[in-house]
Amino acid sequence: MKTFEPIQPEIQVSYRYPVHFTRGLFAPGNSLFVETVRAAGGHFPRKILVVVDRGVHRHHPQLLKQIESYGRRYSDHLALVGAPWVFEGGEGVKNDPLYVTIVRQAICAAGLCRHSFVVAVGGGALIDMVGYAAATAHRGVRLVRVPTTVLAQCDAAIGVKNGINAFGKKNFVGTFAPPAAVLNDFDFLPTLSQRDWIGGVAEAVKVALIKDAAFFAFLEEHAHDLANRDREIMEQVVYRTAALHLDHIANGGDPFEFGSSRPLDFGHWAAHRLETLSGYELGHGAAVAVGLALDATYASLAGLLPKREWRRILSTLANLGFDLYVPELEDPGLLTGLEEFREHLGGSLAILLPWDIGQSLEVRDPDSTLILAALDLLRKQALASENQASPAVG
Repeated sequence: MKTFEPIQPEIQVSYRYPVHFTRGLFAPGNSLFVETVRAAGGHFPRKILVVVDRGVHRHHPQLLKQIESYGRRYSDHLALVGAPWVFEGGEGVKNDPLYVTIVRQAICAAGLCRHSFVVAVGGGALIDMVGYAAATAHRGVRLVRVPTTVLAQCDAAIGVKNGINAFGKKNFVGTFAPPAAVLNDFDFLPTLSQRDWIGGVAEAVKVALIKDAAFFAFLEEHAHDLANRDREIMEQVVYRTAALHLDHIANGGDPFEFGSSRPLDFGHWAAHRLETLSGYELGHGAAVAVGLALDATYASLAGLLPKREWRRILSTLANLGFDLYVPELEDPGLLTGLEEFREHLGGSLAILLPWDIGQSLEVRDPDSTLILAALDLLRKQALASENQASPAVG
């Protein structure tokens, strides 16, 4: 029998997408959105399907009319296929696969093709869901993300992942599919609840701890300003956090996560499990803050992180307004989050831990006994804080 040598094609695909920062995205005189569509080239007008987070619509009741008016003004390039769809935001939109089906049906009914655009306006959960639907319709309809929360603008909506929850696991079903563009509009931020205003700053603390000591010092210095809703400081935090995340995605060597190293998932093994245990009542940012506190405490007990730096981390998180101990930490199912995290990463289990502010290393097969000791120490810190007038860590 004749033997045949294997054929081994090598396929290289380069992605480039802009992440813009603006105000009044759908104001008549702001041409950023239409310029984003125009940059795609080809034939115009392009069909546009818009999906809006109900929470955004509630706080910005004129938004739907503004979008439709914008479409009419720039009708040479934009062809809105109907009034924007409005869905509930929050994690619930990722828990029910019916929402993905509805978006796919809308794409089909409107006759969108791979050169059309789906526009998702909302928080990270809605954008994750719509992105998954768009990425799997026609094997990929172009997606424009318009994130409206701090967390989404600096982290959740700027990368290359889309997904929904399934089988009791966060982001179990999803795709790697870069957006056509991300358009961050700072004017959406002032109407956020305090939970959503401060929640995204947990991701800023995360990326600062592993990549940028000077940025952590900035967050430490301005923690009370951020907690008190200083808009100018928050915009600086969003921009710097987004830049650090995007630098890692673009230049970290593994944008589609083929390996098992996930520096940007620092503090997330516990966070994802805490969200699930709470029935997603605990917001992602709040869960990440707890996860950061737990992993920093583990690192300190393991002799990696000096106690002074551990205190700085916990004090900064507390001064931002985060609770560092939540009831879900008492659940015996918490440690199963480690195995789920290993599955999420692929390969052997490794978690990232800080050994100094702005410096980190991977630790494989974390010691569950030491995790329990870290939980106990966090519990004692929480009890001590309840008996003090200030949230400072002792």
